[in-house]
Amino acid sequence: MNVEAPVCDAPIRPAEEADEAATVALWRACGLVVSYNDPGADFRFARAGRASDVLVAVDAQGRVVGSVMVGHDGHRGWLYYVAVDPGMRSRGIGRRIVKAAEAWLSERGVRKAELMVRQSNAGVMAFYERLGFERSAVVVMQRWLTGD
Repeated sequence: MNVEAPVCDAPIRPAEEADEAATVALWRACGLVVSYNDPGADFRFARAGRASDVLVAVDAQGRVVGSVMVGHDGHRGWLYYVAVDPGMRSRGIGRRIVKAAEAWLSERGVRKAELMVRQSNAGVMAFYERLGFERSAVVVMQRWLTGD
């Protein structure tokens, strides 16, 4: 017998400075942190920007149970660090946090939301497809600006 987890209607709000440690811990628990990114610096950078923010879902005990870092370049919106506490999955938090990010973008006149999924995280693609995201036939190119 497959019992569904109860829906969690944790409020979603912009992250506050005090949410940094819990949000970064959530990102780590979800396997979203890589050695070459400083997630704390990403959190602070997004919160400080006019074109970006971090949104969090907070349960009744005040725990951060979901997050998304959202931003835009004036044309495209981007979602990063979409995360849900592993023990709270399948309760609608992920869907709601993505919708909150889309609303954040829409309020700023951004009409397209994009995200990148590491090839090693292929299991999450079905989740995004259920939300209406489509695979895009593009190649992402990068260049490190650190001089290394």
